[in-house]
Amino acid sequence: MYDLPSYVWALVLVGVIGIPATTCAMLYRGAVAAGIGRRAAGAVTAAMAIGSGGWIVVSAVLAHARVYDQAPGAGVPWLVVVFAGGLLALLLAARIPIVARILAAPDSPARLALPHTFRVAGVAFFIVMVQGHLPAAFALPAGFGDIAIGLTASFVARRLAQGAGRSEAVRFNLLGILDLVVAAGMGFVLFGFVPVTPTTEPLRLLPLALVPTVPVPLALALHIVSLQRLRHTAQREQGRTRRLVPAAE
Repeated sequence: MYDLPSYVWALVLVGVIGIPATTCAMLYRGAVAAGIGRRAAGAVTAAMAIGSGGWIVVSAVLAHARVYDQAPGAGVPWLVVVFAGGLLALLLAARIPIVARILAAPDSPARLALPHTFRVAGVAFFIVMVQGHLPAAFALPAGFGDIAIGLTASFVARRLAQGAGRSEAVRFNLLGILDLVVAAGMGFVLFGFVPVTPTTEPLRLLPLALVPTVPVPLALALHIVSLQRLRHTAQREQGRTRRLVPAAE
């Protein structure tokens, strides 16, 4: 068993709470930009906030009960189930008509990039590694990847808000997905197939168990939706260009 200092808990909670909270704020701003009334915008944002808060509490309760702390092949892999269920729920929620309208609002990709700034909290992986509780094979790629994405998120958002940087945004989102996939893959491989010391057990216990079950599926959903919006915008502009070229001729 291990005992992490309070500042590590604080760092983890910065990401766990900061990413959903910023997403709620960006959802509200997107609703206003889409021309939805402030009352409806507030209702959608409140629903997201309540859902996110409840999600954090449920995951924390499960982690506290050590539901996630299972040996490989021992029953239902609840950590994977909660991650996959959260991601699926978020992608389905994005298809709700009023939410889809908000996500289709101008500058949506710029707003969706901002929550990723809180991924700099991935520095917590380095701290836990230095304290001897996480293997470097996981902590280094996961930590460096999160910090890199977190530091570039505001730059990408600003460029998009200025009407530029679309190719940079595509690369940002693809690299963000790659970071999450590599971190999840390393965590899975080191837990189930490659014995290492120290182990990745802290990822299945509080507070680190909150990371793969709350902000990771949300960050992945934000990347996916952003890529969809960027592709849709590019296709729309290509169609407009094709209509203008014959007219010019």
